[in-house]
Amino acid sequence: MVVGAIKTLIVGANGMLGFDLCKVFPDAVKLTHRELDITNRDQVLESIRRIKPDLVINAAAYTDVEGCEDKQALAFKVNGYGPGYIAEACNKMGATLVHFSTDYVFDGSKTEYIESDAPNPINVYGRSKLLGEQEIAEKLDDYKIIRISWLFGAHGKNFVDTMLKLSGEMAEVKVVNDQFGKPTYTVDLAHKIEELTELEAGIYHLTNEGICSWYEFASAFIDNAVPCTSEEFPRKAKRPKYSVLVNTKTGPMRHWKEALEDYLKEINV
Repeated sequence: MVVGAIKTLIVGANGMLGFDLCKVFPDAVKLTHRELDITNRDQVLESIRRIKPDLVINAAAYTDVEGCEDKQALAFKVNGYGPGYIAEACNKMGATLVHFSTDYVFDGSKTEYIESDAPNPINVYGRSKLLGEQEIAEKLDDYKIIRISWLFGAHGKNFVDTMLKLSGEMAEVKVVNDQFGKPTYTVDLAHKIEELTELEAGIYHLTNEGICSWYEFASAFIDNAVPCTSEEFPRKAKRPKYSVLVNTKTGPMRHWKEALEDYLKEINV
């Protein structure tokens, strides 16, 4: 599939990842949540029928992990059934679907996960995203499900921005030191999608390289982070201790520390 010669549709174009995808695919048709509600099956089928894309990239999601615990029905609509409607529409139009899932489909009982490992989510967000994976696989053959983790980018709320803000307001910022993953820069991820369109259907893990705890991540860009345990910082949604995704199917992306340097330049820090 030659990306420049095909018609691409980006759904969720105004989100943190969607914004950077729009830069990589400047000629794509771009739809925001206001223009396409993916929980409305009829609207999804009609929009994709009208646009007739060859490739649909779905970056629409409900990513508030705590919010998903409070709004479970909404989480399953947006993250579960919505992707299924998009897959159904892609199947009718003969289009390829690229969809983004999450490291939180795993329970954290292993120190790292490859694409074929069995999911076992421990919070509503993870369960809703797993439902999205299942809906897509059931309704479409030509899909790429991309599991991602710990996203940061210039056009949406993220951990780096939150820590920078707290660092300026507090003498010490407590950050958990017993949850491990791979921070991933939306710019790097968006550029990697071009390569992925050439590959066979299936599930992919795509992250920047390098494993760290949230505390280690925060310490890379603020100097007043203090380690604490998850028990000291209770949250409504249970988090996996390890959500390290291993990419076995494509070439590796650069280390997250290098990506972080570019992000801090992008936001003028």
